[in-house]
Amino acid sequence: MSRRRIGFWYRLAAVIAKPPLVVLFKRDWRGMEHIPADGGFITAVNHNSYLDPLSYAHFQYNTGRVPRLLAKAGLFKVPFVGMILRGSGQIPVYRETTNALDAFRAAVDAIERGECVAFYPEGTLTRDPEMWPMAGKTGAARVALITKAPVIPVAQWGANLAMPPYAKENKVSLFPRKTLQVLAGPPVDLSAYYDREPTPEVLKEATEVIMAAITGLLEELRGESAPAQPYDHRKARAQQRRNAAGEGKK
Repeated sequence: MSRRRIGFWYRLAAVIAKPPLVVLFKRDWRGMEHIPADGGFITAVNHNSYLDPLSYAHFQYNTGRVPRLLAKAGLFKVPFVGMILRGSGQIPVYRETTNALDAFRAAVDAIERGECVAFYPEGTLTRDPEMWPMAGKTGAARVALITKAPVIPVAQWGANLAMPPYAKENKVSLFPRKTLQVLAGPPVDLSAYYDREPTPEVLKEATEVIMAAITGLLEELRGESAPAQPYDHRKARAQQRRNAAGEGKK
């Protein structure tokens, strides 16, 4: 399998994004040796800031293996941003529509062409109060079991300190300069699932293996232990609804 060339649009995005990243932030990058030199593969990355896609993309751009990220379809409609996303081969995600599976088909096709596809398995910015990875969605595991491509876990920390998620005032704190930490780990071993029917239970198990690898890397970056059970946003929302219903009956 070949490897995707960086191309004009990716280089243009780098010309625009790299200078402010270099000036405004320090970098602590580790684990580049785990990024495959050739062939298709998946990266699975935690998500804790609107800034972290740039931090992660900067890290991987410097390995020579540029990622194709799955991005919300609405971003492709933003002037100029959408042009760069389309030109650089990013993959639109149409949530809860008849086109929702197109992203997974595009991801499989890209990997089989020898490219890298980056997944944020949480599906959105983490809602965990302490910024640990949440329970993941099964898209990355599904594509991994179809393609049997290496899954490289990636943890990052620091972008959230500069641009916290869900800040009430969208507060940005650039000074003192923050350190953007990115750590890639060895491939996640999913071989135990390759010959099994991809049932919801199997996909859930494989996803938990992927998320555990990401969380372990983040523990290394932070020098702390994550909670025993990852935060589950759906369960938390359901509990909030039950609590609200209970309050309403009083």
